[in-house]
Amino acid sequence: MRRNGMCPLCYLKKLFSRPSDVTDVFYDKKYENGAALTPPMGWSSWNTFRNQIDDKLLLETAQAMKDTGLVDAGYEYINLDDCWHSSMRDENGLLQGDLTRFPAGIPDLVEKLNALGLKVGIYSSNGTFTCEDLPASLRHEKTDAYTFAKWGVEYFKYDFCHNKKISKYAPLVFSISLAPAGGRDILTVGCEDALLFGTAKLMPDKRLPGGMYISGLDGASGKAVFKNVIVPKAGRYVLTINILKKGLYEKFLIAHINGESYCRFEVPSQKPFNLSARYQAFVDLKEGGNTISLFNPVRTRADSAMVQYQYMGQALKEASARVAQEQGRAEKPIVFSICEWGINKPWKWGASAGNLWRTTMDIRPWWKWMKMIYERNVKLYKYSQKGNWNDPDMLEVGNGKLTPQQNRSHFALWCMMCSPLILGNDLRKMKKEVLDIITNKKLIAIDQDELGVPAKRVKKGGADVLARPLSGGRWAVCFFNKSGAKEVSYPLEKLQADGYVKLAPAPSYAYEEVWSGKSGSVSGKLSAHVDKNDCKVFILTPQN
Repeated sequence: MRRNGMCPLCYLKKLFSRPSDVTDVFYDKKYENGAALTPPMGWSSWNTFRNQIDDKLLLETAQAMKDTGLVDAGYEYINLDDCWHSSMRDENGLLQGDLTRFPAGIPDLVEKLNALGLKVGIYSSNGTFTCEDLPASLRHEKTDAYTFAKWGVEYFKYDFCHNKKISKYAPLVFSISLAPAGGRDILTVGCEDALLFGTAKLMPDKRLPGGMYISGLDGASGKAVFKNVIVPKAGRYVLTINILKKGLYEKFLIAHINGESYCRFEVPSQKPFNLSARYQAFVDLKEGGNTISLFNPVRTRADSAMVQYQYMGQALKEASARVAQEQGRAEKPIVFSICEWGINKPWKWGASAGNLWRTTMDIRPWWKWMKMIYERNVKLYKYSQKGNWNDPDMLEVGNGKLTPQQNRSHFALWCMMCSPLILGNDLRKMKKEVLDIITNKKLIAIDQDELGVPAKRVKKGGADVLARPLSGGRWAVCFFNKSGAKEVSYPLEKLQADGYVKLAPAPSYAYEEVWSGKSGSVSGKLSAHVDKNDCKVFILTPQN
């Protein structure tokens, strides 16, 4: 392992001590953009059409959404997944639609879909290419976010193919300089004036101005803080990080400004032709004293993914606000869908980066696969909240060889878990039994309930029992039968005693079963006959 300019004692300390968690030093705020306050509902091109999409298909699908009542049921997004765009960016370096499948361009399509009452979603990848090897957005975040916002896009799915992990190493900093945007440096602060934390340490090098540099900013283990950096007036400045060149490997550094905003410095593998190098970024400073903190928050691949997704999420928010100001209209916030397949445990950091995060690998219309996805996602209920949702992937209702019972259970479980409801079937050729499932008003109301509290699995076995509180003093209970047809029951007192579900004690409860519409009153225990792979979902209301 390269020591990256660290003192031997600091290096040993790093090896035998637990590094500080990245969230101790990095931007750890809930991602809020005013969007997806309930789980998003819409349709995506991927599950059925994959790389065979064009403007005609999208417009036909949108018309089908409207004609079948899906729009009235709450489905509002029509999302272009991978393969919507050309293999080349335009002459200005901007993404563009496939030149022959979307000959009028994506903005024209967005306008037509908006006219049908739908919002439009689009796709890219947090990598050098998308999963279908088309241009992607890593290192183009701000440019692509602005492009999407200018087009009027209101949903963005960000995949993880061709991702490149951020280096855990930090450059060796010997000073920082500041200049007004468009001007020359007015201030240089040497490393000796920084407060050092963790493994950060001053190291001697007589060749440098000041004769020292800061090492040990690597891997979320050290931090250098320049306090009371004084500028004469508020405004935009150029921050220059002056570094000692070392090592044929990449490095990464974040500058956190006044604990609010931040900028990034990506340092490539460096040739040793010169002793030092300068890396620059624009920052907004306040008049008088400012605090600039330098660190590398990346220790693991999960840290790297979090930092990259946070950066794109921030770019989307800035872009939507900028476009609204430029066009003199109300802002269109962009729902940010994180799609890194759950490999970096995004449920632990996703709420700081976006509106929803995939918890699993891609869904398939195979019953065993869908049950596997359910088993993983249902355990993560505590991480979901209003505006930030667990995402077990798109719906396969109506696809493959799923039986009516399996289609019902798939849809009901996604609704119970507060999952996004993104359809993936061909809406132009839909059986009535499929349409009846995906437009079930009671289940959609459960999914979209304003409390936004996902179901907890209170019993696991051949038949699972899930329960969640709803607004208006109601509760939803789901019996999901994974084995042969049987009678399923669950004591209501256990739901009362559960600290998460908190069913209100009552002598009896009015119930309605959402598939059949059957209603009545129950006390003691809730029971129902459930067929194999099927489910029953009840809405309970306490009775005095």
